[in-house]
Amino acid sequence: MIDVRNLHKTYHTGDIAVHALRGVSLQVSAGEFVAIMGPSGSGKSTFMNIIGCLDGATDGSYRLDGMEVAGMDDDDLADVRNGKIGFVFQTFNLIPRRAAVRQVMLPLLYSPDPSSAEDKAVEALRRVGLGDRIHHKPNEMSGGQQQRVAIARALVTNPVIILGDEPTGNLDTRTSEEILAIFQALHGEGKTVIMVTHEEDVARHAQRVIRFRDGHIVDDQPVSDQLDAREVIAGLPQEDDDES
Repeated sequence: MIDVRNLHKTYHTGDIAVHALRGVSLQVSAGEFVAIMGPSGSGKSTFMNIIGCLDGATDGSYRLDGMEVAGMDDDDLADVRNGKIGFVFQTFNLIPRRAAVRQVMLPLLYSPDPSSAEDKAVEALRRVGLGDRIHHKPNEMSGGQQQRVAIARALVTNPVIILGDEPTGNLDTRTSEEILAIFQALHGEGKTVIMVTHEEDVARHAQRVIRFRDGHIVDDQPVSDQLDAREVIAGLPQEDDDES
């Protein structure tokens, strides 16, 4: 599904060249759950932006489902971002005065059938356990509930790839486990999940851990003791959904 070969990314600030990626090559198969780790400045976020079609490489090849991304025009890239890829960020990126259902509808407003956007948004919110919070605004929800709204927004277009950039970075341990259980359940449905994290215990939920340093991949190994999504969900403490 994702095939990256000798990928380079260089940023220029005046006369200074910053080499964010230095010849990265890897493949991610459909349905894999991959964690990406590395210190700040290692290139992992740059890599995620490129595979998410938010940025382009300076050199090298990125093929998505057999198609060279560098050859796509802006409309093609927008179609890929809106149809194949769902993004979940550390900071939630919710609009303060908009209800959850309206937040989740946003990616569908330019779809061929926007009339069904609200029904699809409600269904996405139910999938992440927020069926009773569809009309709540961000300031009426906990951090974990806000992140679940962000996940529902990523899911509403039914993407085949979910990209998470530190999706548990602003959450406590219990809430992080709940969010990771959702990611594992999505992986269990056959979606490809790629997640950036700084935390080893978060990375253990993936099948495979890729480590970046100084723009290079320095390690790429399977997780031998990966957890089963059902075991994780069964072991979670029950959350009081009245928390706001």
